[in-house]
Amino acid sequence: MAQGIPPDQSTFMDAFLRETRALVKTYDFSDDVEISPLSQAENTILLVDDRGRGKKYVLRINSHQLTYHNPAVIGSEMTWLRALRRESGIEAPDPIPSRDGHYVQRIEAPEIDQPRCAIMMTFLEGVEPDPDSLLDGFDRLGEITARMHGHAKGWVRPADFVRPDWAPESLAANKQGWGDWRYGYGMEDEAASQVLGRAMDTVLARLARIERDKERFGLIHADFRLANILIEGDRTKVIDFDDCGFGHYMFDLASALTFLEARADVPELIETWLSGYRRVAEIPPDAEAEIPSFVMLRRIMILGYIGNLRHLEYVQELGVGYTTDSLDLAEAYLAQYG
Repeated sequence: MAQGIPPDQSTFMDAFLRETRALVKTYDFSDDVEISPLSQAENTILLVDDRGRGKKYVLRINSHQLTYHNPAVIGSEMTWLRALRRESGIEAPDPIPSRDGHYVQRIEAPEIDQPRCAIMMTFLEGVEPDPDSLLDGFDRLGEITARMHGHAKGWVRPADFVRPDWAPESLAANKQGWGDWRYGYGMEDEAASQVLGRAMDTVLARLARIERDKERFGLIHADFRLANILIEGDRTKVIDFDDCGFGHYMFDLASALTFLEARADVPELIETWLSGYRRVAEIPPDAEAEIPSFVMLRRIMILGYIGNLRHLEYVQELGVGYTTDSLDLAEAYLAQYG
């Protein structure tokens, strides 16, 4: 997930396609390359099919202003992604450099509102997990997450490495510009605002007690929602490292439950994920005890996100129902922890 895009983003598509046709000539591709839209939400994703060599790639054109996810920030994402693939065995997209060795490109045109950063990556086969049979693979996701965290704990980051801050207080303050939860759908209701405000205060107070040592806090994916997981047979692949940054490791579990928090089987999903995680690493008891707080933090954070992206169709489908469910979850959380 990321900052919002203008409602007229679709009007840029012709320019994106034209500029991408020129851009691919700077890569080691054949002369027979077909480019087509793959998806468009926060970012624009284009499929780059090198038919001459029988290989497929994706080009991600970031929607953010360069002051938010600038070349240095995106370059750091590529650095970690390359290290993960090389050193952890996690299946994730492979960043592809242009012939001059650059991973981060710049796309601009008179029709586009502002210059955009773009990155080329390998295309991964697979489908999004089936929401009706999540237990079949949630343990694998927990195991993969533990391997990712293990890599982060031991990896020596370059001196110029820079990624967003996902600490609880930064999320609460909307430091990354996702949107203020107070302006989400249906938040004009003062009673709703008070309940969610109490829940956020409780979350922040409880999470402040957790140490931020290397066993609990570090580089995380930060957006393990179903749309960023691909299943191919018994293989689980992870995509979209656009939000990777520094936060509590257990926040990755909360992100895996995005849009699922109101399901009756959430406790079972959590236990299944934890079982997979423990096959690789132990979880500090104080961090594990606050999993409900991490889930509540993510839930409230998404209220701001969907309020900020009302122009997106899937966000409109969530609408005020997401807020209503969030209130029920907040009241249940406060009843136990408030």
